[in-house]
Amino acid sequence: VAIDALTVVISPQNTWAKCMTVAQLQKAFSAGGATKWSDIDPSWPAENIKFYYPGADSGTFDYFKEVIIGSVKGSTHRSDGTSSEDDNVLVRGIEGDKNAIGYFGLAYYLGEGKKLKAVEVDGGKGCVAPSFDTALNGTYTPLSRPLFVYTAAAILKEKQAVLGFLDFYLKNTQKLSKEVGYVSLPDALLKTQQDKLAAYLPK
Repeated sequence: VAIDALTVVISPQNTWAKCMTVAQLQKAFSAGGATKWSDIDPSWPAENIKFYYPGADSGTFDYFKEVIIGSVKGSTHRSDGTSSEDDNVLVRGIEGDKNAIGYFGLAYYLGEGKKLKAVEVDGGKGCVAPSFDTALNGTYTPLSRPLFVYTAAAILKEKQAVLGFLDFYLKNTQKLSKEVGYVSLPDALLKTQQDKLAAYLPK
C-alpha cells in the first residue's frame, strides 16, 4: 500500500558519520559489535557510541534486523542500547548527543528533521540519502521497504466491510500515504494491487 524508508539518524553535532555502508551499520548495531566510533572507522573519534532503536515488537526493528544485521549470518541485534516503541524517546536521546545513533521510519524523521541529521547509506553503489524520491526509484537500498495490508480471499468474500475498507484504502493511498510521510506506490504497482481486489468487488 506504500513504501517506507528506514532512516539512520545522528545528532547535527556529529560531523563524521555522514555516510555509512551496510557493513558499517551491521558492525554498529550487532551484538558484540562496535562500542566506539573508531571501531567502525579508524579515522572517526575514539568515543563511546550510544545506541537507540525501536522496540523488538516493531516492524521497523524486524526489517532492520533482517536486511542489516542479517547481512552477516548468525548475527543478532545488539540489546545494550536504548530500545523504545516511542520514537520521541529515540529523538530526545539522539538530538543532543554527538555520539548517539539510531534509526526509525522516514515519516518520523521528516517530522523531526531540524533536530536530527540523516546518515546516507551506501548499499554498494555509493552514498544515498533517504527521501521520497530515492525510496521510490529504488536507489536507497537496502533500507526501503514495502508496507502491506494483509487479508484473505475468504474474508473478502464474506465480510463486505473489509472489502469496502480495502477498496477505499487503495483508492486513496496515493494521497494519504504522502500526508503521513510514506512514499506512495508507482502507478503500475498500485494498479496491480487494485486489480487483485477488483475480482471481489460487486460488478
